[in-house]
Amino acid sequence: MNYPIYLDYNATTPCAPEVIETMIPYFGTHFGNAASKSHPYGWVAENAVEAAREQIAQLIGAKPKEIIFTSGATESINLGIKGIFETYSGEKQHYITCKAEHKAVLDTFAEIEKKGAEITYLSVNSKGEINLDELEKSILPHTKLICLMWANNETGLIHPIPKIAEIAQSKEIILFTDAVQAAGKIPISTKGIHLMAISAHKLYGPKGVGALYVRHNHELPKPLSQIHGGGHEKGFRSGTLNVPGIVGFGKAAELRKEEMKTESHRLEKLRDTLESLILELPNTFLNGGQNHRLPHVCNIAFGGVEGEELLKKINQKVAVSSGSACTSISPKPSHVLQAMGVESDLGRGSIRFSLGRNTTAGEIEQVVDWVKYVVRKLRNLE
Repeated sequence: MNYPIYLDYNATTPCAPEVIETMIPYFGTHFGNAASKSHPYGWVAENAVEAAREQIAQLIGAKPKEIIFTSGATESINLGIKGIFETYSGEKQHYITCKAEHKAVLDTFAEIEKKGAEITYLSVNSKGEINLDELEKSILPHTKLICLMWANNETGLIHPIPKIAEIAQSKEIILFTDAVQAAGKIPISTKGIHLMAISAHKLYGPKGVGALYVRHNHELPKPLSQIHGGGHEKGFRSGTLNVPGIVGFGKAAELRKEEMKTESHRLEKLRDTLESLILELPNTFLNGGQNHRLPHVCNIAFGGVEGEELLKKINQKVAVSSGSACTSISPKPSHVLQAMGVESDLGRGSIRFSLGRNTTAGEIEQVVDWVKYVVRKLRNLE
């Protein structure tokens, strides 16, 4: 297949060649079950899992024992939120999140809301930022958890998590952050955080494996398991471990720790070039602010065009999306852009460009030329 230029790295990333090479032996030669404690096949698998746990912990500034492997970020989010809800079972419960969170967070909160939890959804301004004063004022005596993403998957906006951690700590409230788009892209830390979701396939690792950071040695409670049977992962998540995936996750985390600084500078320059040249088109707008965002992401609204047709035409030569991969087939405007006050037609006519490890300057030139051609054609200017 003649693939288009790929600029949808926020949806998923290709496995780095080094990751694939590291994983392969664990599909065949080292095929053991990491829970088999009585023979070398299990020992080798278990050692590989623990080495990966260490690599992932180093990426986010955690202890290896605080990393719980899951099937991905959605499971981590469900385990964190539902697990805390069940921990406080029988008590009056209040939670704080944001209208611009990923659907995995919003849909999970909707489920516990049906079961009696009270949820506050913070509003955002035109840049997608929350108001920290509003956050503080939303805290109630029975607030159990604050859940806010580190970086937005659609606009790249980075929330001030260290400041939010201070607020949570001062009120003795659990802080959960979805760090899926931030981990491996920008420096992050677990300081002041109790729960953190991350995913391998967003940082050049394999799909189907993620992790939940669970803070140890703290008086605030930990989530209760949502999957039972065998007591794997310190009882937080039962099930035979995906050893090849975990090994790949570890290698990807190691690579991102090494490459993050230089790669983010390179991608920021390419992103800024792409953005400035596309915004030369009249009636185009940057969704969100230019500051405090991930270095590889921009989200641009195109006025005067029909959104579905725009996306269809651009994707003939450039693979992009209109928002989260989970909702990419929906003709509705993005809930993130709606929360930011972007008008519906502009929301539908918005495209997220997310660059990555394989993006080149030559590709950026081609993308700009193609986008400008498509937009002008749809506006009947060519």
